[in-house]
Amino acid sequence: MSPVVDPRSGHLSRLHGLPVFTLLAPGQGDGPFPAASTVAWRVAGEAWDGAFTPVWRRFLDEVAVEEVTALVIGAWWDDDHTTGIASTVGRLIEERHRFPALRALQLADVVGEESEISWIRLCDLTPLLHAFPRLEKLGVRGGDDLDLEPLRHEALRELRIESGNLPRRPVQGLGGCELPALEHLDIWLGAEEYGADTTVEDLLPLLHPGGRLPALRHLGLANSEIQDEIAAAVAGAPVVPQLESLDLSMGTLGDEGGSALLAGQPLTHLRTLDLRHHCFSDPMTARMRLALEPYGVRLLMSRVPVFTGNWRYVAVSE
Repeated sequence: MSPVVDPRSGHLSRLHGLPVFTLLAPGQGDGPFPAASTVAWRVAGEAWDGAFTPVWRRFLDEVAVEEVTALVIGAWWDDDHTTGIASTVGRLIEERHRFPALRALQLADVVGEESEISWIRLCDLTPLLHAFPRLEKLGVRGGDDLDLEPLRHEALRELRIESGNLPRRPVQGLGGCELPALEHLDIWLGAEEYGADTTVEDLLPLLHPGGRLPALRHLGLANSEIQDEIAAAVAGAPVVPQLESLDLSMGTLGDEGGSALLAGQPLTHLRTLDLRHHCFSDPMTARMRLALEPYGVRLLMSRVPVFTGNWRYVAVSE
C-alpha cells in the first residue's frame, strides 16, 4: 500500500499501521515518550543543521528499542546534506541485536526543502536485508549509490523505492531476488537527465518472475520516461494475472502505451489500475474507461500536458 504522508510536511505520518512519532534532539521535549511498540519512531536531525548523531544516541539510550517495530530515518547527516546514508545504515546493522522486533523501516524520509530526491545518496541494501531477516516492510527514497545483490528473504512483504534517478544495477539485482512473501512492490524509475538508465530489459525478470515472487499482488513501475515501453511489456507479462493492482502512473504514458495495454492480456481482473499523470488523448481516455470500468476496475486517471515536439515529463525527477 502507498505510505501515509502528512500533507503539511510531506513526511510519513504512518508506517506499519502506526502513527509516526518524531524524536527530538536532547534537551527538546523531555518526554514522557509513548510506549515503544505503539508508534513508528522517526529519528532525524534538523534539515540544514544536521546533528543526527545526538538524536540517534538519545534513541538508543532513552527508548526501549527492543520493542520498536517500525523505524523511520529522516535527515541522517550531521553537517553536510550530501553525505550518503551508508554510515547510518551501518549503525543500524551494528545495533541489530537491539532491534529484535523491527518489522518496518523507511530510509531517507526527507523532502525537497531538506534535499532534492536526486541528491539523496543511498547505499547497498543487501547487508541490511541480511541483518534483518524478519523485516516485513522496507521503503527508501533516492537513487544515487543504491545497490542490491540477488538474495532470498523470507519475510519481506512490501518494498518501495521512490527515485527520480534510479540506476539499473539495483533493478537488475532485484530481478534476481527470491522474495516468497513479497506482496507489494513499487519502483519509481525517474528521468535520464538525473541519472536514470533502467531499460525494459532490466525489468523483464520482475514481469517474468518464474516463481520468485509467488505472493505478489501489487506491482508499481512508475515515474518513468519509458512508460509506453513498460506498458507494452506489461501487456504480455506472466506476472499480471496474479496481480490485484497495477500502477503505471507518474510517467510519460501516452496513446501508444494505452493501446498496448488494451491489445494485450485482459486487465479486467484488477481491482485498481493507476494511470494518473498520463498523456492520453480524449479518445484513448474514453477507450480505457469503456474497456475496464464496466468490469469494476477502479481506474485512476489524470492528464498532464504534452508540450511542443511531443515532450513529456515524469512527476518526480530532481
